Amino acid sequence: PTAASPCKILKCNSEFWSATAGGHSPASDDAPEFCAALRTYALCTRRTARTCRGDLAYHSAVHGIEDLMSQHNCSKDGPTSQPRLRTLPPPGDSQERSDSPEICHYERSFHKHAAAPNYTHCGLFGDPHLRTFTDRFQTCKVQGAWPLIDNNYLNVQVTNTPVLPGSAATATSKLTIIFKNFQECVDQKVYQAEMDELPAAFADGSKNGGDKHGANSLRITEKVSGQHVEIHAKYIGTTIVVRQVGRYLTFAVRMPEEVVHAVEDRDSQGLYLCLRGCPLNQQIDFQAARAPEGPAPAAPDTFPYETAVAKCKERLPVEDLYYQACVFDLLTTGDVNFTLAAYYALEDVKMLHSDKDKLHLYERTREPPGRAAAAGLAPAPRLLLGGLLLLALLPVFP
Repeated sequence: PTAASPCKILKCNSEFWSATAGGHSPASDDAPEFCAALRTYALCTRRTARTCRGDLAYHSAVHGIEDLMSQHNCSKDGPTSQPRLRTLPPPGDSQERSDSPEICHYERSFHKHAAAPNYTHCGLFGDPHLRTFTDRFQTCKVQGAWPLIDNNYLNVQVTNTPVLPGSAATATSKLTIIFKNFQECVDQKVYQAEMDELPAAFADGSKNGGDKHGANSLRITEKVSGQHVEIHAKYIGTTIVVRQVGRYLTFAVRMPEEVVHAVEDRDSQGLYLCLRGCPLNQQIDFQAARAPEGPAPAAPDTFPYETAVAKCKERLPVEDLYYQACVFDLLTTGDVNFTLAAYYALEDVKMLHSDKDKLHLYERTREPPGRAAAAGLAPAPRLLLGGLLLLALLPVFP
């Protein structure tokens, strides 16, 4: 949606908050005035439904109304209330600008009594290794430019370049994030990072969402100069972490499921890596590989297997897929910075993932084809370092 969107959900939200003195719940669950305000709110959303297709604020409001009607035992049929006008605070104070209007704060747009949004995580690091929004873990070739995220509110594209000449091993050398123009919250903003250039501002030099009333609902913060940047997009409940580790970039995001799936054309999600994973012809097939006898062979001028294991153990004591990705990257590239890439990727998971029981991912045996197809997901990867190396070190042919 844009500032000129015909969707009138902001008017519906404003009238409801005015009628309920800021959305506060009534003293008792059967308070007739609160139920009347909810019915008026629902009627307003129905009237603007045709012009709000794909609008995040609209869908949030509809779900919130349903939850509140249920929680307060409100009947769908009954009297409605007359809206009262509410006065917005003056725009002078930057803190007030960031907090108002309500639509520019995703979590606040969920009424305090409604169910909290469900968050999910995607990350890309190293060779590159991809953790999708559905917690699948893949290692991919994906040389060149690929879309990580592509929805109604932002686009993220990465460019991966070969780590070693003639090898399929690649790493992320460029990252572009486009935050789309959104109602009265933010102007379109572009963030671009490249090798040896991790800026602490958007491409136009600004550090927030522009000149709109809710501009501070999008902010960029430099945590470590040239190494660690965080972008907070409160209006869509999203946090992005971009790091430069050694020569290459890593990416991690925390995003509500509703935003993840906010796409006009669902057929266009086929190459949306964070959601769908890498195309089959771009994946290194962990399960088809078979480990050779003895230690996995190393590429010339890289670490011996035992040294790679020892270095990864220092940072990643749990032998999960991040640890195995670390070993794989050291064996294929010889670049010790890939140890830190795996370490920071896991640290970002700890910070961003909403399910603390899913921080570590482990290899699983192959699922029966029928079960995998029924689930609509590719089988989980089983990391076999020896076979992976043979695949990764093969020359790349046009």
